[in-house]
Amino acid sequence: MAIDIRKPIPLYRQIAEEIRGTILAGKVQVGSQISSQHELARQYGVSLITVKKALSELVHEGVLFSRAGRGTFVERPPAEFKPLKIQTLGIVLRDLASPFFSLIVQGIEANASRLGFSILVSSASNEQEKEDSQIRHFHSIGVGGLIIASMTHDARASEAVRNLHRWEFPYVMVSYLEDPDIYRVGTDHRAGAAMATRHLLDLGRRSIGYIDGEEGNPVGRQRSRGYGEALARSGLEPDPRFQFRLRQRGEWNDFQSGAEIGDQAWANRTLPEAFFVYNDLAALGLLQALLRHGVRVPEDVAIVGFDDIGQAQFATVPLTTVHQPTFEIGTKAVDVLVRRLAGEAAEAQTILMPSLVVRESCGAVSGTAGPQVESRRVP
Repeated sequence: MAIDIRKPIPLYRQIAEEIRGTILAGKVQVGSQISSQHELARQYGVSLITVKKALSELVHEGVLFSRAGRGTFVERPPAEFKPLKIQTLGIVLRDLASPFFSLIVQGIEANASRLGFSILVSSASNEQEKEDSQIRHFHSIGVGGLIIASMTHDARASEAVRNLHRWEFPYVMVSYLEDPDIYRVGTDHRAGAAMATRHLLDLGRRSIGYIDGEEGNPVGRQRSRGYGEALARSGLEPDPRFQFRLRQRGEWNDFQSGAEIGDQAWANRTLPEAFFVYNDLAALGLLQALLRHGVRVPEDVAIVGFDDIGQAQFATVPLTTVHQPTFEIGTKAVDVLVRRLAGEAAEAQTILMPSLVVRESCGAVSGTAGPQVESRRVP
């Protein structure tokens, strides 16, 4: 038995996870007594208080039960709760108010309803510990499978997701991860960024800046690569004067961060001919700031965002953007879960191609999108 004090996960939660895994693997049967609190404290090398907290969490979940003076016993395996397991899927979102992930939920709900499943939705409110707790809770009450939009900026799966994977519990991620074995449905961010940059190049814009996600954002790294590759294919390099990064973490801070960058770029008195922006919220903030300073969009500076959230088409200058197929991401996530519930094989990675939505902010007129651009025009 081992725990890792270097992990950000509390020690009592690591112990609870290991006991869950032992029970789920069938190493301890229902009704069997587990080791005493003193024995567990010695085995794990932790205090008695830490062990009591771990066991208390498992008792609260209904996995264990205690008998005064007798010890602690296995109540049931963590995933054994048949009434829910048959008909219910759990969704763990980073933020219910997210304009991007709320669109994915629409696809999840539509397909789940069509297939006879109900859904339970929770929000982690951008708190990693809360997200992990919700994953454990849904697993403990016996939902059939989980769809997870993680808020972590680690490109690798969290320990809570890794545990689901080890236990072969049906789950699928709808947020970006680089683990090739983790079940995920998502978008080719690199290709989408290259598509947006090529479009601006095809419109004759040669000086193209990039506004990246905040430090450590793995999705931002992918979009930055696509942007750089598109420039390189045209014999260009990113101009350091026009490279910016969002200042704050959290989706709802992106608008303000984009506006701050717009103020900064205008104050420098040197602007690129165009900006490709990490996401739509930041692009809308940038757009507002530039217009406030008298910069004409798209005549002076063209702007292209990424995501195609609802607000993009209603901006003062409607925003050209890379459309992520959010509804299809949601429906395909349900398909993956249903196949796994049926014991059928499912591809670990389902990566969908984005498309370009051409609106006024890029300076294009009808029919001017270049032949290399996969695009669709929106009214």
